[in-house]
Amino acid sequence: MQRRVTTATLAAAFAVVVAIATGAHGATAGTLTSTDLATAGTGSPYYRIPALARSVQGTLLAAYDARPTLGDLPSNIGVVLRRSTDGGATWSTQQVVRRDAAPAGNGDPSLLVDRETGRIFVFYASSVNQGYLGSGTGNDGSDPGILQADYSYSDDDGVTWTHERITADIKDPAWGGLFAASGEGIQIRKGTYKGRLIQQYAVRKNGANYAASAYSDDHGATWHMGGLVGPGADENKTVELSDGRIMLNSRSSAGYRKVAYSSDGGVTYTALQNDTELPDPANNGSIARFAPDVAASHARSSWLMFSNTATKSGRSNLTVRLSCDNGQNWPIRRTAEAGSAAYSTLTPLGDGTGSNPSVGMLWERGGVQAIVYSSFDLKWLGGVCAPVTVTPPAALPAGRTTNVTVRVTSQNDVTLPAGTVSLALPAGWTAPTVTVPALNPGQGANMTVPVTVPAGTTAGSVTATATYEVRGSQHSYGDTTLTVTAS
Repeated sequence: MQRRVTTATLAAAFAVVVAIATGAHGATAGTLTSTDLATAGTGSPYYRIPALARSVQGTLLAAYDARPTLGDLPSNIGVVLRRSTDGGATWSTQQVVRRDAAPAGNGDPSLLVDRETGRIFVFYASSVNQGYLGSGTGNDGSDPGILQADYSYSDDDGVTWTHERITADIKDPAWGGLFAASGEGIQIRKGTYKGRLIQQYAVRKNGANYAASAYSDDHGATWHMGGLVGPGADENKTVELSDGRIMLNSRSSAGYRKVAYSSDGGVTYTALQNDTELPDPANNGSIARFAPDVAASHARSSWLMFSNTATKSGRSNLTVRLSCDNGQNWPIRRTAEAGSAAYSTLTPLGDGTGSNPSVGMLWERGGVQAIVYSSFDLKWLGGVCAPVTVTPPAALPAGRTTNVTVRVTSQNDVTLPAGTVSLALPAGWTAPTVTVPALNPGQGANMTVPVTVPAGTTAGSVTATATYEVRGSQHSYGDTTLTVTAS
């Protein structure tokens, strides 16, 4: 089943304005196009846990669990896969990567492509008697009471697979459960650790959850585990930044994503900290380089993309974001699915350059009724690299008008023309749209927005969003919390 959402938004490509008739794979530019790859009850009672990658031959690989119930391991789960050799326009029939006889199970896939050798890895957890929470300590690869760390690899572009077990290589015997965080691992493209493969894991130790990076410097011949990051982590991803550091981005129960940084190729990380621009309801998300192979001097070397269900509670509002500064700010965002959704994972469909490159996303729709493949382009995302910061006053008295400061900072490499900034406020509140002057590269401007709070408004905190609009259809956003006091 295909669904198409059309928009008139313009490309967010650093002020490059080019007339484009079509996007990737013949789709109309400025669209998000979606196809259900697996539907609950067809071929398997349930499907969960999406993984997505693009091989060195350009083949898209979509892996996920085929589950007899919605329960996690231990259960007789199998890892299955569909392939597309035409950029996602059509997909092969579903094939089995690994399925074992009951009670054994294999689940939570994560793809990783070695772009130097072409080998494709699928990491997953394998169980007999115990899952993540019940797994015993130790690292005996034959112990049915231990959740095992396995992977399969393919040297023929994902057609056939060979299975390996690396529990003894990467698991400290003092740890309990350990599983590969689903989605996609990375290969470091530049610098001291160029060629290193990194797959993220969630680790259970003494009843607490941690993150850790398993890594290989010999194309997967041997694997090692870095230090634990946490506690307070969960399913997590990494991304290579333009300055050579590795950023770890983790699901957590704190209401926001947690991030940490590594300067040694993922072996050790800084302490976790909340990214308050990325709300999260304890759900798996995705972070990736937009243009992974461009030089550090390229304008898009610091572009990151991120997806998750952007709420603090409940899994809904699947949102795609773009950062133009290595994840320091996330001013560009668009909702891909307003309703119920769950896990998601992103991968670029090209080198990320040009006027309107595209991205693929594999995600779970609804109460995991389907595994959905979507593709979109920069025109659909419709943003502009200009972070918006809102500085509210200490309080806004009900029944009065109070000034709120909104700052827009251009990260474009050419001048932005004059635009506007507006505030989305609760019903009954008023605030005018304010003009933003033209901004040169790196220049910022503060705007004063008078906000009127209706008399009788209940004291407390409310959320508000500032929207910067330029060229009539490019947007960036900034969120804030306003404190209301009684009049």
